Amino acid sequence: MFSTNKTVAFHTLGCKLNFSETSTIARNLLDNGYERVEFSEPSDVYVINTCSVTANADKECRTIVKNAMKANPEGFVVVVGCYAQLKPQEIAEMEGVDLVLGATEKFNIVDYLDDLNKENDAIVHSCEIEEADFYVGSYSIGDRTRAFLKVQDGCDYKCTYCTIPLARGISRSDTMENVLKNAREIAEKGIKEIVLTGVNIGDYGKGEFGNKKHEHTFLELVQELDKVENIERLRISSIEPNLLRNEIIEFVSKSERFVPHFHIPLQSGSDVILKKMKRRYLTKLYRERIQKVREVMPHACIGVDVIVGFPGETEELFLETYNFLNSLPISYLHVFTYSERDNTEAIDFEGIVPQNIRKQRNKMLRILSEKKRVAFYQSQLGTTQKVLWESDNKNGKMHGFTQNYVKVETDFDEELINQTEMVDLVMLNSGGNVNVSRKNLQVLASV
Repeated sequence: MFSTNKTVAFHTLGCKLNFSETSTIARNLLDNGYERVEFSEPSDVYVINTCSVTANADKECRTIVKNAMKANPEGFVVVVGCYAQLKPQEIAEMEGVDLVLGATEKFNIVDYLDDLNKENDAIVHSCEIEEADFYVGSYSIGDRTRAFLKVQDGCDYKCTYCTIPLARGISRSDTMENVLKNAREIAEKGIKEIVLTGVNIGDYGKGEFGNKKHEHTFLELVQELDKVENIERLRISSIEPNLLRNEIIEFVSKSERFVPHFHIPLQSGSDVILKKMKRRYLTKLYRERIQKVREVMPHACIGVDVIVGFPGETEELFLETYNFLNSLPISYLHVFTYSERDNTEAIDFEGIVPQNIRKQRNKMLRILSEKKRVAFYQSQLGTTQKVLWESDNKNGKMHGFTQNYVKVETDFDEELINQTEMVDLVMLNSGGNVNVSRKNLQVLASV
């Protein structure tokens, strides 16, 4: 075991899945005698968990390494995550980086920290991605009022723009038994909300016992998690439309614990582009999924991922996407600008969209997203809803989220942190959040 006077700091880029894995790596190091400090402070070790969904994430990694070197020029810098798996040598050449760990090595970080002296050349331990065929369970805890619980990793889809299968390997799942054990551990720590995460969580069950056969389905997982005591809220993160079965939607609509919030990637509202992307659905199925959610949960929040500027996206095809999204009863968009990624099929496609056009389309969809969000928030005014209050304090205000993901605001009160409370949604404020009325309403006792 390491001496307890060693310190470690963490910075996470990217998705909820990365946050859950950073937390697991952190617990491993703390169990081995490290003390955790803020990333902006001097530390013996800096661990940077990277993303590589866009080219921007790669640039961001360089900036974070520089920040670590400012905090402590002698600090030992470890880079893990998707970017580290895809381009380990590129990271190894960055000034300040000492150790690069790939997809399978990152969970054994302690084994690589025998010598914390900085050398001229970074050490790389990165497997061939075919070797990333085993599952490591993880969840985040301690830094938020909600926990991100990883249930699945990797992806077998072959979307032509995506590097995730190259960075994370084949689709594989945690065992049902272990997911439920982790959920109970989280509940015992008094955390009120669990967000289920993975690369392709609707594919849950595949690889659960080291083979491609589905031992369990995502619906069965949801049904079992719904029975775990002392969890107030369960939230499903991004789920593919072709895997979001009507039975799942119907179960969530009747559940006491699963909240009415879905994030359903679309990527394009043009069937021509969806086919070029090798997505596993067309717009007809997507619309049917949205309509089903609205039918059984009129108040549900529905988020959408969309990519602009994909090769071959003409002005006409982009407007198809814009008009399709505009016609759907959705609540907000996450808009991504297409960026060329090495070793993807799309990098060789014709019809490259100029960068200035990509930015223009991104802006149009972000404006549409804000209109959709404001309309959704306004539709919820006048209702009474249960809010889980967060721990932030900004200018004397704190925020929380309703079950259907409306961001609300009230005066900061330390006693409210990580508590649920029934409030009236009163009005939109200038910051875009919803002001609430808490008169004569008591904080609910924990379930």
